[in-house]
Amino acid sequence: QECSKKQKNDDTQSTSVDALSSNNGSEEKNEFDTLANAKILLSDCLACDSCMTVEEGARVFQQNQKEFFRILNLNKKCDTSKHKILAVSLCPQSLPYFAAKFNLSVNEAAKRLCGFLKSLGVHYVFDTTIAADFSILESQREFVQRYQRRNQEEHALPMFASACPGWIRYAERVLTNLVTSHICTAKSPQQIMGSLVKGYFAKQQNLSPDKIFHIVVAPCYDKKLEALREDFYTALYNSAEVDCVLTSGEIVQIMEQKDVSMKDVTEVAVDSLFDDLKEGDVVRHDGKRSDGYLEHIFKHAAKELFGVDVKEITYKALKNKDFQEVTLEKDGETVLRFAAAYGFRNIQNMVLKLKKGKFSYHFVEVLACPGGCLNGKGQAQTEDGKPDKALLAQMEEVYTAIPVRLPETNVHVQRMYQDWLEGMDSKKVQDTLHTTYSAVNQSTSSLDIKW
Repeated sequence: QECSKKQKNDDTQSTSVDALSSNNGSEEKNEFDTLANAKILLSDCLACDSCMTVEEGARVFQQNQKEFFRILNLNKKCDTSKHKILAVSLCPQSLPYFAAKFNLSVNEAAKRLCGFLKSLGVHYVFDTTIAADFSILESQREFVQRYQRRNQEEHALPMFASACPGWIRYAERVLTNLVTSHICTAKSPQQIMGSLVKGYFAKQQNLSPDKIFHIVVAPCYDKKLEALREDFYTALYNSAEVDCVLTSGEIVQIMEQKDVSMKDVTEVAVDSLFDDLKEGDVVRHDGKRSDGYLEHIFKHAAKELFGVDVKEITYKALKNKDFQEVTLEKDGETVLRFAAAYGFRNIQNMVLKLKKGKFSYHFVEVLACPGGCLNGKGQAQTEDGKPDKALLAQMEEVYTAIPVRLPETNVHVQRMYQDWLEGMDSKKVQDTLHTTYSAVNQSTSSLDIKW
């Protein structure tokens, strides 16, 4: 709505505002009607020059707590044969927020969050770390293949990470195919989790994908837009891989509405996708504030391409702490040059260098939020929309203390490659774990804003 005020065309403005604030007047009132609607401020935007279409705005508006409780309430009223199975997937970068905010260990936070969600009527609560395992492994393999093709294929390198939906949206809506052709085709952890829940898990439980309502708890608002992508929707079952994204902050709003303290909630072990197993202690990937694509791909490439075992990675900060580089030298020559570019300003500088042909990096981990995923706008923000620096520092401390597990060591992942995905080089791997990115031509119904 803030964006639409900038429009010169009053008709377009009123249409978009109505779409965003529409509410079915006949909708039955319930105890959760007082929940605040999700607010995305102008300051939360990536500040690209192309905004959401009216249709997207209306659909994002549905990605809030009320949609979650609409399904919960339907389950209470309708015949059991029409029930939806509610599955919630927790992002690893959300757990430190709950741990720091409520002064809990990260394992306590995961179990109490699981207990709270199940007390509301959720059937399963999963950890998305396994989805990040798949995403990192596929990204590693793709980088090595691109590196080997670099002399034959113009757009093979550099390769950009594909895990951040804010960056992806900016690249597709604003930048040209010159940039999108460099983006890794591996799906993000969120969308691979969607494939796991609506594909693998649904099959294990003998459920049709449309019988599962899949919610993801994430650190940022851009994940809501990612869930709406057409390539993450199965027309055959009329089912999206992720039906609703709630930010960590929106979960806290629900707790406040219910007058529940995390410290009073019973601990319940987080579910596993496999039979009746439960998850153990929380683990993470290498990386200070994200899923660690740079570190994992760098170590893998060093070993696969140059036979070098890299134990510790040394970051070199350049213009600012959110633009850092990592290099590998062999026989006096720099053979790998990676970078981490966080925040819109660094992304702009990076793209400018690419367009000028002055780009020396083989891989860049790109994240839209300064400071990375822990600093997502859906958590660790004060009421006026500014970062809560004290809370963020606590979150970083919590996240760093979580034990690291290499994706290659996850036996479930290795088994699923063979049993579910029909081998690592199969067509099913490409269809399930990969997607494509390309420049999008904006339609006339979009809100085009020049910043």
